[in-house]
Amino acid sequence: MNYTRRELMVVAAAREIHDGEKVFVGMRLPLLGFAVAKELHAPNAIGLFENGVIRDWPALDPIFTMSDPPNVARSLYCGALLDVMGLLQSGRVDVGFIGGAEVDRFGNLNTHWVVENGKRIRLPGSGGAADIATLAGRCIIIMNHEKRRFQPRVHFITSPGYGDGGDWHQQKQLRGGGPSRVITSLGIFSFEPFSGEMVLSSFHPGVTVEEIRGQTGWPLRLSEDLHETPAPSAGELAAVRKYDPNAVWTS
Repeated sequence: MNYTRRELMVVAAAREIHDGEKVFVGMRLPLLGFAVAKELHAPNAIGLFENGVIRDWPALDPIFTMSDPPNVARSLYCGALLDVMGLLQSGRVDVGFIGGAEVDRFGNLNTHWVVENGKRIRLPGSGGAADIATLAGRCIIIMNHEKRRFQPRVHFITSPGYGDGGDWHQQKQLRGGGPSRVITSLGIFSFEPFSGEMVLSSFHPGVTVEEIRGQTGWPLRLSEDLHETPAPSAGELAAVRKYDPNAVWTS
């Protein structure tokens, strides 16, 4: 392959963004995904950042935090956290990107604490992730695929997905659409409409279903349309490398 799996994850993220959508971007791979989408097929998408920055085009230079000067320069709007969270709360955000230390089969995310070697380890917490998970029109989860991360049940629900499954989301009267995709380093999952359970939709080139099954902490369900994830096109790869020229996030 002439690309890395992380580059494929960026491309998969970009493919989830539609033209004209308002996107709660996040950093690292989602930021690159937004840039690639803007470059290739979603020129009218708008990017929102948790610190209050709103952009109609990616930063002109690489950034490592959302408050780096290139992200502020030539932005559409530079406000406060409350401004972009207000847009989220009022239902004006179409899609948000989030991740976590753990995810379970119903798309619940944990960024609060995990147990390693018998010890509880404190994690950073929610930030704005719980708000995005419950208020965005739909959520895209991006994370590395390891069995310790893909738990039958997360240790703590920081950002709710479909809870216990079924109509849990409706019972809790969560206004957002909930998670729609989980993009991992091994494949892409969607969610079964009635049960709310993750279903493997595609496996990345060079990855087997058995490999994914071995790194998933619950019995893996397969889509009826299971297929190989389309490899990045030359244009998609060129766009990824344009915005991550030193492969800081995609190596």
